[in-house]
Amino acid sequence: MSLLTPSSPHFHAPNSVTRIMLLVLLALVPGILVHSWFFGAGIYVNILLACLLALGFEALMLLLRKRPLAPFLSDGSAIVTACLLALSIPPIAPWWITLLGIFFAIVVAKHLYGGLGHNPFNPAMIGYAILLVSFPREMTAWAASAELREASLGLTESFGIIFGSLASNLDIDGITGATPLDYMKTQLSQNHNVHDILLGSPVFGELAGKGFEWVSLAFLAGGLFLIHKKVINWHIPAAVLISLAVCSGVFYLFNPEHYASPLFHLFAGATMLCAFFIATDPVSASTTPRGRIYYGIGIGVLIFVIRTWGGYPDAVAFAVLLMNLAAPTIDHYTRPRVFGHTDREDDDE
Repeated sequence: MSLLTPSSPHFHAPNSVTRIMLLVLLALVPGILVHSWFFGAGIYVNILLACLLALGFEALMLLLRKRPLAPFLSDGSAIVTACLLALSIPPIAPWWITLLGIFFAIVVAKHLYGGLGHNPFNPAMIGYAILLVSFPREMTAWAASAELREASLGLTESFGIIFGSLASNLDIDGITGATPLDYMKTQLSQNHNVHDILLGSPVFGELAGKGFEWVSLAFLAGGLFLIHKKVINWHIPAAVLISLAVCSGVFYLFNPEHYASPLFHLFAGATMLCAFFIATDPVSASTTPRGRIYYGIGIGVLIFVIRTWGGYPDAVAFAVLLMNLAAPTIDHYTRPRVFGHTDREDDDE
């Protein structure tokens, strides 16, 4: 009697690229909704434009590389990249900012390296970093919170500003303002102390900046949902947040008049979006259990260093890209021991 035993694996994993991307998009929804509440409907225009451009560039590169369209266009990876970039740029940024950012993210950072699974850098952060370095004026014209701006930023107004048709009819200075991180950095450079800065400007809320703190809390909720669904591991988000809190906490205790509190660093800017949605990119991040911890710690430390002494207030993109460079080395030196082998035997291999 012969028994036919199929080859392994015998159980199919429930996850697929498409399912993972859909869960990531679902986890972004709370942050997008809160973002639109405080900073206007421009985020919806940016996301729609970014998604259409991402799918267009993805299709073009697939045709040039003679790859099938349907499997890659439907996996959701281009849509996730588009959403992350759209959430990173100002919600009333000109349309050509989104166009250039998506071009560098999809064409240069993704397909010129071989497509999904081969890119050494986070595509959305490549696009964002190039935009920030090349067009600092447009990338820092952030919409003010609903409590502070003088005019409405509904869908019609946002569409008109983004595509230029209404820019001449609105006072841009009345609807834009410095982000809390940018304002804090500028004021500290002028030798003002943190206490006076927080009390002297209406842009600051209870934890960080008005609007920004609630957006961060929404992304925190979405990130915890991803951990619950086992889409991401806890290692990188925890390492990013704890290391940033520790670094900022040490300096805050040492000199609270010159350094902002850990809560400010955690809830101002894109910290939560970075920790749960950007730093956890499965392709460009570290993959070993210990490596994820070191990788996240590196991002948290770099965020604090660049925010405090660098030229860019938020620093998330540069911190992630620098650690993308280090990820292969981190993985090499943190490989888990192979079952049945000693550490010396593993090193010899």
